[in-house]
Amino acid sequence: MDVTKHPIQVALIATPEATASTLYGMYDLLKAPGRDWALVTTGAPGDSLLAPMVVSADGQPVVAANGVTIVPDGSLADCPDPAVICVPDLFVAPGEALAGRFDAVIGWMRECFERGTMIASACSGALLLGEAGLLRGQDATTHWAYCDAMAQQYPGVRVLERQALVASGDGQRLIMAGGGTTWIDLTLYIISRLVSVDEAMHVARIYMVNWHDFGQQPYARLARASQSGDRLIADAQVWIADNYRQPAPVKAMIERAGIPERSFKRRFAQATGMSPLEYIHTLRLEDAKQLLEASGDSVEAIAVEVGYEDASFFSRLFRRKVGITPAQYRRKFGGMRRALSPGRAAHEVG
Repeated sequence: MDVTKHPIQVALIATPEATASTLYGMYDLLKAPGRDWALVTTGAPGDSLLAPMVVSADGQPVVAANGVTIVPDGSLADCPDPAVICVPDLFVAPGEALAGRFDAVIGWMRECFERGTMIASACSGALLLGEAGLLRGQDATTHWAYCDAMAQQYPGVRVLERQALVASGDGQRLIMAGGGTTWIDLTLYIISRLVSVDEAMHVARIYMVNWHDFGQQPYARLARASQSGDRLIADAQVWIADNYRQPAPVKAMIERAGIPERSFKRRFAQATGMSPLEYIHTLRLEDAKQLLEASGDSVEAIAVEVGYEDASFFSRLFRRKVGITPAQYRRKFGGMRRALSPGRAAHEVG
């Protein structure tokens, strides 16, 4: 196909649960190939190689989750044969029932997929692919906060929670991005598939965006470590939140609880989804992340500060649990924190 004469059609689905920033951000990047690089290098815009189109079920405007009214270009029926369907994130709670809410969209997605259409989702939008039955027996990813819910709601789906981008299915036509701004990775990948890697790189350079090659694990917090319904374990959680830096914290928790060690560990795991030691490691690593972001202390000093005498063990544990080394984490997030600090001079940023 000569894409300069026949731009490739891409559909972006607008629903009341969508986030307008993700939908229109993807739209802007998808409109750029062929147009923007020519503008910045020659002074005249070229022809767009892709034709993004915002569609709603009936073609009527929808009010997005953040209150912005999205005015679509048409209905599903007005976009009969897109090369790619893009599903933005869904502003729903993890585990929230979706049955019956997206029947028209799901039916259309299935029909298009059977005809060879690629389907891509950003963040929690992957839940819609699961609801459509497209992910059975497939690898998938979504925002880290939704990974457990996806695995529970859609048995047979292999959820790769550490991955920022996953392509699976027949011909790798199911593409999912993780949380946050990984929709940028998703859009660049779509451009590379539909147009070329060079054009995707042109768009990345123009918009000055970086690939999330570290995955989304560094963004995950204590999602499953909230206080439980077991009062004894909840009390232990409150206590350990202030005392996890001390030596032998697991032993201290058990002695405080006054029950047999085996019973305590069993109840703790049932209540939190973690062993007591894993829970303490998680608390310490979260503390270490904050210190890496905000302080200039050495990795060795931070290891001691959060409760580890062996800095080498701390570094290995950090990399295994977080997905990157302490030094990589500091470079990635420390600079961001400094750039966003109040009072920073504008000329210092970037």
